[in-house]
Amino acid sequence: MQGRPKVAIIDPNTLSSLGLKQMLQTVMPIMTVDTYGSFLELEANHPEKYFHFFVAMSIVLEHKEFFMAHRRKTIVLTLSLGTMSQLSEFHCLCINVPEQELVRSLLMLEQHAHGKGENLPPMPKVLSQKILTDREIEVMSLIVQGYINKEIADKLNIGLATVITHRKNIMEKLGMKSVSALTIYAVMHGYVDINAI
Repeated sequence: MQGRPKVAIIDPNTLSSLGLKQMLQTVMPIMTVDTYGSFLELEANHPEKYFHFFVAMSIVLEHKEFFMAHRRKTIVLTLSLGTMSQLSEFHCLCINVPEQELVRSLLMLEQHAHGKGENLPPMPKVLSQKILTDREIEVMSLIVQGYINKEIADKLNIGLATVITHRKNIMEKLGMKSVSALTIYAVMHGYVDINAI
């Protein structure tokens, strides 16, 4: 297998697919993520080249034989925690949850499947370089743990304006626009334990 590892999302809901694709590319920037609206589209595009399939439950149920044969690669996208028990032979991911919870589930899945990334190719050098100062890392760690600016200022004995400046600099340096993206970055780089968020 050459180049970046590939992941496929097979879901007739375009909006859901695109949102999940964005999140997966943030969680695993070295992955190439392809989206398909149907099983037939996946079949026509050499499914054997994919490391993982993120599949809508309806598609798994319609093509259970194929996905059972690829059970270790398949992650079923469910809309409720209750339906996860119906497909207990698969890894399931409930996508009908708040963004922070979905990010946490994706990170848990990634860490469980690829503990410390040992089964994945190395990160491109630019992604593994230390970009932030030690103080910015401290601030980022507290942000992703859910602390508000005032609490961060109190914890670190710095002014509120300083926290806001650090926060702005962190987002600019990393090119991120949301706390979810920041959370993914912090966990993937080992700055914050997933259990702390």
